[in-house]
This record gives sequence, structure tokens and C-alpha cells, in this order.
Amino acid sequence: MKALIAMSGGVDSSVAAYLMKQKGFDCVGATMKLLSDDLGVTDGGCCSLDDIQDARAVADKLDIPYYVFNFTGRFREEVICRFVRAYENGLTPNPCIDCNRYLKFSALLRRAEEIGADVVTTGHYARVEREPSAGRYLLKKALDADKDQSYVLYSLTQEQLAHTAFPLGSLSKREVRAAAEAQGFVNAHKRDSQDVCFVRGESYAGFIERITGKTYPSGDFVDESGRVLGRHKGVIHYTVGQRRGLGVPAAERLYVAAVDPAANTVTLAGGGGRYSDSLTATDVNLISVPSIESPMRVTAKIRYRQKEQPATAVQDENGDLIVRFDEPQRAVAAGQAVVLYDGDTVVGGGTIV
Repeated sequence: MKALIAMSGGVDSSVAAYLMKQKGFDCVGATMKLLSDDLGVTDGGCCSLDDIQDARAVADKLDIPYYVFNFTGRFREEVICRFVRAYENGLTPNPCIDCNRYLKFSALLRRAEEIGADVVTTGHYARVEREPSAGRYLLKKALDADKDQSYVLYSLTQEQLAHTAFPLGSLSKREVRAAAEAQGFVNAHKRDSQDVCFVRGESYAGFIERITGKTYPSGDFVDESGRVLGRHKGVIHYTVGQRRGLGVPAAERLYVAAVDPAANTVTLAGGGGRYSDSLTATDVNLISVPSIESPMRVTAKIRYRQKEQPATAVQDENGDLIVRFDEPQRAVAAGQAVVLYDGDTVVGGGTIV
């Protein structure tokens, strides 16, 4: 069996490569070059020159072939451009989900097929299991709840899961670093990458203005009755639920309740922000079940770091997800993902509209 290992240069993917080799796989390491030079990002957290050097050093130590695949065009189109369009349209994007969906488990999986690899392996903290009775592959949470990354992997299809391996799913971060140290990997104590890899040393809005060359006009902050509260700096500076950087004096703490690019307004609310007891999600991908034709009890997350919330989910006649929460949720943001769970199994998810 042959495995293509997505090696970012970090400790997680390095240990993933080591574990796959220990299991007897014929391993090939590869780093995806995602950031083109014209982006002006010199220290991206996923494919900088230092990261490539670290990945190559680990591959050499493991005595496995190593390649760098240039996916800069695909990354710009499928991740960066989607990120920019989302902010321009008042949405809250999650570029890590898009990167997994369109790069790691699409473009890289096709490259794996071209070289005759049976599986793509990454350093994600999650698990893949096959349920014989249902004949389906399941995506499950990592055993280390603090590191679980199943939320950003909900878009994986049955075909992709059949050719994916997550060897870190049963390990803690401490165990991973200990394994890297025992093997003498140069990145055993390397700091984990944080936040969005293609935005470094500037705000999201600053990045968008720089690469688009556009100026986004200021407009009105309004309350939920339409009363003007002040002036905002441009809609790309704000996302639903935001409470910092508003600069509007008020007797209570204000939150962004809505962003309306057409009217060029940003609606602010107090009292903890706007709450919703239900949401609709499109672009749905289900994993543990083929469909949800009758109401299903689940737990749901509307943000990566949110605690799961009890809810009931069902699909409407268009296949969209309707999720009703037992308790209203603050700052349900269009553009983000809602991910459904049944215990430690990912039921599926979609994009909140």
C-alpha cells in the first residue's frame, strides 16, 4: 500500500508520515506550495521556504521520496478569492474548510491517484472508520478533544474518506511531540501555525484591500431600528458577532448583528448580541447518513471552537439543512459552517445562509 503524506513542515504531519511508514506503507512526502510570491506573504504558516526545508529534512530522515507540488493557482482561486468575496458580501468565511475541500482532499488526492498512491495522509486530529453494516465511511472526532479538527473536515465525501488516513486521531499533542523528539525531527518543538495562513502581519481587511486594489467606502453603523449610531470603516472590516474595534460609544457593549453590503450599513446590537433559535444551511454534505428525511436529534457547532449545542436537524425539499437549537445561539453568521454530530461521529454539515 502506498501513501502520499501531505507534509506542511510542522510536527503533526511529520509524525503522521512516521506512523504511516511504521505501519508498512510505501510513503511519499509532498508539500503543497500554496502562496504565490505576488501575495507578499513571506512567512506563511503552511508552505514558506523554512517549512519546505523542515519537511524535506524529515522526509530525508525517514528515507522517503519528497516533492513540492505547485498549487498556487488553485489556492488563489478556491481559497483566497472565496475569502475575499465572502467579506465583500458581508459573510464570514472559513478558509481552512475550503482548503481542505478543494486542495488537500481534491487536488492532492488526484495527484495521489496519478502516482499510484492508495491514500492521502495528513496531520489532522480526527479519525476515519468504516461502518460495515451501513457500508459507509465515518468521520469521527479525535480522542484528544482539545485538538479535534473534525469541524473543518465535514465536507469530505465517501470517496475521499475511503482514500484518507488520519494517524494522529488517537493521540494527544504531547504524544505527537514526544514521538517527533524520539525520532530526532528538526521540528519536534516547532510552534503550531495559527489563524489564516495567507494573512500575516496585517488585518483581514488590510489584506483584502491590498490584493484587490479596492477602497471600500465608509458607511453608517445603525441599530436594529435603523437609527444611525456612527460611521464604519467599510463593510469588510466587520463580521457578525464582532465586538472589538467598533469605536461606537454606548451605555452597553455592542456587537455586530448584521452586515449589509448593498446598503453599506453595519447593524449593531446590545444585550449580548442577536440570538437565533434556528438556521438554514446549503451546500450540504452528509457523511454518516445519506439524508435526513425526518427530524434527527444532534449536537451542532456553528464555530470551530464553540461547544456543541443540542439541536434537531432535518432536510427540506431542496436538500438544505434546517437546524433548530434547544437554546437560542448568539451570532449565527452566514458563510460559516454548521457541523452536526451524533456523539463522536460527524453526521455532516453545510454553509449557513
